[in-house]
Amino acid sequence: MAVVAGLRIEPVDGDRMLDQWRHVHNVIVPPAAMGIDEVRERSGRYRLENAYLGDVLVGCSTVRPPEGEEGVATVIARVLPEYRGRGFGAALYEKGLGYAHVLGARVIETCVLAVNEDGLRFAEVRGFVEVDRYVLEGETDLWVDLRLAPFAP
Repeated sequence: MAVVAGLRIEPVDGDRMLDQWRHVHNVIVPPAAMGIDEVRERSGRYRLENAYLGDVLVGCSTVRPPEGEEGVATVIARVLPEYRGRGFGAALYEKGLGYAHVLGARVIETCVLAVNEDGLRFAEVRGFVEVDRYVLEGETDLWVDLRLAPFAP
């Protein structure tokens, strides 16, 4: 796993951490901004984690557990723009990937807002390939779904 001096990644626990996760999520994907109740509900279905450099919030992640016959899990790493390029995203992604693997995932996907060129580049460097581009009903923002080659459990 990528080791970054001073970085700690913790599972979201409690309202303060839920609100911090929500902040990062909403900065990175404003078209999908969530209220605290939506985040609380999401935390019951997915593994949410926050990343801190010392005591400073720098990013967050989501791992959606494997679904379907293919065992597809979704791993999303988000880093606030001012903290990118320092390995925080790699550490979040690798930790999420490891967690998805423990849950039995055989295929990993991620989702990136198309205007987030840093996020698309990050995914592609790690071997993700685009599988779909779409606009959600009633929306105008373009999303990109990407898939990583299957790995052995």
